[in-house]
Amino acid sequence: MAIAATAGVLAFVMVRGMVNKPPVEKTVEVKVQSSDVLVARTDIGLGQITNDSLFRWQSWPKETITTGFITRDDRPDAMTQLSGSIARAPVMAGEPITQTKLVKAGQGGVLAAILPAGMRAISTRIKEETAVGNLILPNDRVDVILIRRVRSKGGQEDFVSDLLFGNVRVLAIGQEIETKEGKKQAGGNASTTTLELTARQAELLALANSMGEISLSLRSISDLDVNQGPTAGVDPSVKESTAIRVLRYGSASRAYGVN
Repeated sequence: MAIAATAGVLAFVMVRGMVNKPPVEKTVEVKVQSSDVLVARTDIGLGQITNDSLFRWQSWPKETITTGFITRDDRPDAMTQLSGSIARAPVMAGEPITQTKLVKAGQGGVLAAILPAGMRAISTRIKEETAVGNLILPNDRVDVILIRRVRSKGGQEDFVSDLLFGNVRVLAIGQEIETKEGKKQAGGNASTTTLELTARQAELLALANSMGEISLSLRSISDLDVNQGPTAGVDPSVKESTAIRVLRYGSASRAYGVN
């Protein structure tokens, strides 16, 4: 009986081990066609001059490589060729490098490199009370207002405010073209701001600078949309003009304009 009991226990243990035996994991190796793509080794800031140490090759699946990517097969000497280029836009670490993000030195300065086609960069004088207390930063959007003196029919002088342009991009404050990480305001000693305008707007701003004082009104970030430009974020039913009605001592006066 003892032998039979022992044999029964052994049979039970063996059967239980076979039933609860974990499944065998099989690793299937799938070969994916890949190619080396040129990417940023570290973050590259706007306007930064690049060198070989800022780039590296990274393996990418060929099916995800799009037009504009730089591959080792097509341009094995791309690191050397792109050394000394200027970044037209910020590039994050690991982001593929494309030809449109860089411009070679000698093809224009830093500001010319980041300026969109067809647009102009023009500077205007600012001071703390006309530039939102020096809280405007590069890439903010502002409204440009002209304050000037005019003489009324009665021979008295009035101050007139004209809204010249709405939703204009700030390219630089002083010589700063990029907001530093963690920075909340521009340099307090900046005396100029550079704006992105059309050719006609640049003419009007140059004229306005000789007529009076320019003030900048900072716009909310919620006004921005994918179609950035002089009319981005502006209600199409509201027409911005270069003339407004003057309030003199709280009473409405007549309207003036620069056109």
